Amino acid sequence: MLNPVDSHTLIFFVNGRKIVEENADPEELLLPYLRKKLLLTGTKYGCGGGGCGACTVMVSTIHPVSKKILHFSANACLLPICSMHGAAVTTIEGIGSTTTKLHPVQERIAKAHGSQCGFCTPGMVMSVYSLLRNHPEPTMEQIYESLGGNLCRCTGYRPIVDGCRTFCNKTDCCQVKENGMEKISTPDTVDNILTGLFKEEQFLPLDPTQELIFPPELLLMDKEKKEKLFFQGGRMTWISPSSLQELLQLKATYPKAPLVVGNTIVGRCPEMKFRGIFHPVIISPSRIPELNFVIHKDDGITVGAACSLTVLKEALKEVVTQQPEEKTKLFHALLQQLETLGGPQIRNTASLGGNIISRSPTSDLNPVLAAGNCILTVAAIDGTRQMPLDEAFFAHSLKAEEVLVSVHLPYSKKGDHYSVFRQAQRRENALPIVTAGMKVQFEENTDIIKVIRIFYGGVGPTTVFAKTTCQDLIGKHWDDHMLSEACRLMVHEITLSPSAPGGMVEYRRTLTISFFFKFYLEVLQRLNHMGTHYSDVSALNSFETLCNENVQLYQDVSSRQSVQDPIGRPIMHYSGIKHATGEAVYCDDMPCVDGELFLYFVTSTKAHAKIVSLDFSEALAQPGVVDVVTTEDCPGTCKSMFEEGEVLCVGQIICAVLADTPARAKKAAAAVKVVYENLEPVILTIQEAIEHNSFFKPQRKLENGNVEEAFKSADQIQEGEIYIGGQEHFYMETQSIRVLPKGEDKEMDVYVSTQDPTYIQNLIATILNVPSNRITCHVKRVGGAFGGKTTKTGNIAAITAVAANKYVLFKSHSKVSETRRAVRCVFERGDDMLITGGRHPFLGKYKVGFMNDGRITAVDVAYFSNAGCTPDDSVLVVEIALMNMDSAYRLPNVRCTGTACKTNLPSNTAFRGFGYPQAAFVTETWISEVAIKCRIPPEKVREMNLYKDISQTHFRQEILARTLGMCWNECMEKSSYNSRRLAIENFNKDNYWKKKGLAIIPMKFPIGSLAKFFGQAAALVHIYLDGSVLVTHGGIEMGQGVHTKIMQIASRELGIPLSYIHICETNTSSVPNTQVSGGSLGTDVNGMAVKNACEILMQRLLPIRSKNPKSSWKEWVTEAYMQSVSLSATGFCRSTGEGNPVHYCVYGVACSEVEIDCLTGDHKNLRTDIVIDFGCSINPAVDIGQIEGAFVQGLGLFTIEELKFSPNGVLYTRGPAQYKIPSVRDIPEQFNVSLLSNVPNSCAIYSSKGVGEPALFLGSSIYFAIKDAVLSARRERGMSELFTLNSPATPEKIRMACGDQFTDMIPQNVPGSYVPWAVNV
Repeated sequence: MLNPVDSHTLIFFVNGRKIVEENADPEELLLPYLRKKLLLTGTKYGCGGGGCGACTVMVSTIHPVSKKILHFSANACLLPICSMHGAAVTTIEGIGSTTTKLHPVQERIAKAHGSQCGFCTPGMVMSVYSLLRNHPEPTMEQIYESLGGNLCRCTGYRPIVDGCRTFCNKTDCCQVKENGMEKISTPDTVDNILTGLFKEEQFLPLDPTQELIFPPELLLMDKEKKEKLFFQGGRMTWISPSSLQELLQLKATYPKAPLVVGNTIVGRCPEMKFRGIFHPVIISPSRIPELNFVIHKDDGITVGAACSLTVLKEALKEVVTQQPEEKTKLFHALLQQLETLGGPQIRNTASLGGNIISRSPTSDLNPVLAAGNCILTVAAIDGTRQMPLDEAFFAHSLKAEEVLVSVHLPYSKKGDHYSVFRQAQRRENALPIVTAGMKVQFEENTDIIKVIRIFYGGVGPTTVFAKTTCQDLIGKHWDDHMLSEACRLMVHEITLSPSAPGGMVEYRRTLTISFFFKFYLEVLQRLNHMGTHYSDVSALNSFETLCNENVQLYQDVSSRQSVQDPIGRPIMHYSGIKHATGEAVYCDDMPCVDGELFLYFVTSTKAHAKIVSLDFSEALAQPGVVDVVTTEDCPGTCKSMFEEGEVLCVGQIICAVLADTPARAKKAAAAVKVVYENLEPVILTIQEAIEHNSFFKPQRKLENGNVEEAFKSADQIQEGEIYIGGQEHFYMETQSIRVLPKGEDKEMDVYVSTQDPTYIQNLIATILNVPSNRITCHVKRVGGAFGGKTTKTGNIAAITAVAANKYVLFKSHSKVSETRRAVRCVFERGDDMLITGGRHPFLGKYKVGFMNDGRITAVDVAYFSNAGCTPDDSVLVVEIALMNMDSAYRLPNVRCTGTACKTNLPSNTAFRGFGYPQAAFVTETWISEVAIKCRIPPEKVREMNLYKDISQTHFRQEILARTLGMCWNECMEKSSYNSRRLAIENFNKDNYWKKKGLAIIPMKFPIGSLAKFFGQAAALVHIYLDGSVLVTHGGIEMGQGVHTKIMQIASRELGIPLSYIHICETNTSSVPNTQVSGGSLGTDVNGMAVKNACEILMQRLLPIRSKNPKSSWKEWVTEAYMQSVSLSATGFCRSTGEGNPVHYCVYGVACSEVEIDCLTGDHKNLRTDIVIDFGCSINPAVDIGQIEGAFVQGLGLFTIEELKFSPNGVLYTRGPAQYKIPSVRDIPEQFNVSLLSNVPNSCAIYSSKGVGEPALFLGSSIYFAIKDAVLSARRERGMSELFTLNSPATPEKIRMACGDQFTDMIPQNVPGSYVPWAVNV
């Protein structure tokens, strides 16, 4: 038991302001401290695990040894405030604001259109700001590296990179032209085409001398005599020793206390945060000089255990530039691993010692350190010892009282050969699936193996030494016989249970020998012994690196258009600057009111069970807990919010706990005792649902033409099936609701991050049994949604409202009263992913009839979606899928059925594309198979079957498809498809282990709705006496730029500058009965409503303007007021597309090129060209941003993002550590977008088109390019050209589809003979 001690005073600085915390709580992290105590809400919560970068801040500290001031980016969600003693923290608010002065990085990211929903933007800004503090003129490589720990779900990264590129020294930047807007002449158009979306010459210059200085007081503090620091909290004590001797004494006293430097293991892994493991004592050795040194010795370098990975990296870089290559082979190998280990925020804070001591099974460093014979120095109170970092270390941890002091990294010797390998789901900031470190040393002047050391990560509970293999290889020649023997030995030695955690068993085992083969070739190459293996040299080649060029082409406005008219111009997002300064307010940024409570849900841990009993007593007894909310608290008729009888999935909401802090609510929720009785069956997969006939009704069917006759007359028939997995929305702002009872007439203000405030208003009114006019929903902005903040948010908001509606005791100012309380519910990332569902997985079973020339004559497809445990929007998603199954092709005879499968998973819901991507993916799959069977290039089959001019769909609606052909032809030309196809064929002939693929994919995305009411919208426009205008409409700003476009529309219609116009928020009291913001209709309908309101106002002002034509806008408004002319108008839009489900179509084509590594399954996206018909763009910057963002989200769907469920229905992938969305390195190296010119659309406002959803499917061009590359490999290996590559095309699937002698060596696990770690749902 810890003796009580007096806590020290915690002193640190935030944005130049001194923070003195007399009673610092070691359990408190920097992020909630900044947000809740200092009210610096610009730093965002995105994941709580250091995986998304939304909480990035800059930390400045004095190095304990060099005494240099270090500036580095860090994740505030991982940093305990006690670790900040003596440090200076800079947040987004500290570098610039709209009220003082913008920092150039804030301005450039905003004006380069690098912000959409804006939730990730402060983190992006701070990552680049931290880079600029160290490198005022960075290289492009440094920019990419600085952004490697930040995720964005909206932009597709390209505009962020382009904005940051402007800081580069132009001689170091690979650019065709300087960033900026430029006109280019095109002979086939009337008006010129613009390229570029911003003007770099207008940016503020970067002046490094104007940055915040490091606080002098901290410099003086550092010079004072160091003492041991104690920070005592309610449950935990944080101790920071000042010397190694103090540390050893502490470890002797508290042997179970973990050592924490960057908190990236104790705080980041599931231990404390996600598993609830508690450590009463934490020891922080970060201030100890003996643990922070880097010493250069004759035989290598010794690095202190507390040195960060960034310090290690810089030290290694310094050595490799000073020492001959022969001595630094190990260092080069380590640097290779450090390039992709975590993001920069993690590398800046994580320590070398922590990485080693964790003995993580997927450690990037331990295999290479072990292979390199590195030596650990460990100490205890009774002495110091040295030990090799080898298999003995991995088998047995250090003694509890021992501390790792340093790591010695030896110089390599002549004849040493090192290699390292890793393969992960994503290129960077992703834990490896398998990693390896290998070393071989030969007898002098021979190729006879003297020493060989092979270590693997990812194939065991810790790093694994292939000991038997290595022993048997000693004395053998480095030749093909040795290779065969080594692979045989390794297959027998490195084994995995078929049920091994992490799954991918056959793939991981394949990687072990694939990596060794690469090592074998690398050593042969260094020995100049390639000989007969010359054809294998491609296995050693890096992926091609292209010059980073991004081109955006769009039509300029007419020369006759007024300069003041913003329509058609690339206007910055109206909140872009506020996003970049952190001043944009999101739901959870709003300050708490007195007495506000916090809600946390109790969810089911069983997939299908009866609830036998619920026991709240332990939860209610906890401090700060106010109440438990159950179905009994719902006064209205809608009581399906909670499940208290039978649960149908893991993650289903049972009840909720109210407490005075989020932490207490979470802790109490964990204390609720639920007793279950398991029920059968537990249905998780589509196949299981089919077997059990478990479906939601109605099942849908659509038929056109004579399908059976068409099959009889077809030259060939192809049958097959394809699966596409689900997708997590991963909006950066998690589900957030804040309910404030107003105290009379049962009125409530609901502040909510939603796409559909009217739905939430009506649902809350129903469940509380009050009229809808008592509930006002407010939406300022939403930090990303993509369909995930509609029905799901409604349920969460309704429960929050029920909680706020309860009468509970409220103590304030020594008075106790019974009243309704404000309640806030903000999901943690893991709960958000567990509870809310995502995109529907689909299984498509198809039969296709076609002629030998590739013409499609008949199609019969059955679609099955995994709906989850409740219907939600699932039947409608299937219905839309059936209507969109034609993709861009004229199919004369069609029969298709759609079934929503009822399973014991969280209900899936709306997601960008709403069934189109899944259905179109199935279509493109069988189109590519038709091309193979006909021996015709796939682009020829696609082109011949495209819709042409006026065509009729399979649901018998006529469409005008002229621009589809225009997009196709322009994309073929702009992408240089034919010449690149020839170049790729030549490349593939010359490279056995690397293959390139190319694919061009068309898209016809319908805009409209089956429901007539969906096409209506209203707006309210006020003109004030000073001439300013307030616009309110029913659309929700969630990153798609609808408010920006609405302001542009109002500006044109009223003839006033944009600066006169303001949009405050969307709320149900100003504009009632709004429609959900989705389906890419937001600007179409709300824009028309605003236009209508403005026209009414201008009509009222017409007599005054006619009488005084030379007066100013303000004078007209004043005169109207004096004449009692109403300066407020309601506008309304009613869609004219009645009778047809499709109002118009968006057409587009994408051509993508990739390169794959056949040995690992890795791939690189080299180039993408997109041509799309968006009519006459209202805002090209917004529209191109939507194209790029949707494309990259589609890229994630089809190649990276993979949800994994246990056989018991538990979601494994509950955060960015397990679920990977694309990062900045995953976008195509060359990313070109062209808006088709001179194609007005008569069906929408100003001849524009809806933009939010269509381009997502074009991301499948990456998938089909990968499949094209795999096909080339299979042809060369004599394998079947018809093969199934289920989506997403992950490294595992790519590698196993390529097939070779190494995959053949791995025994196949027989399905049904074991319980898999994960199931394909």
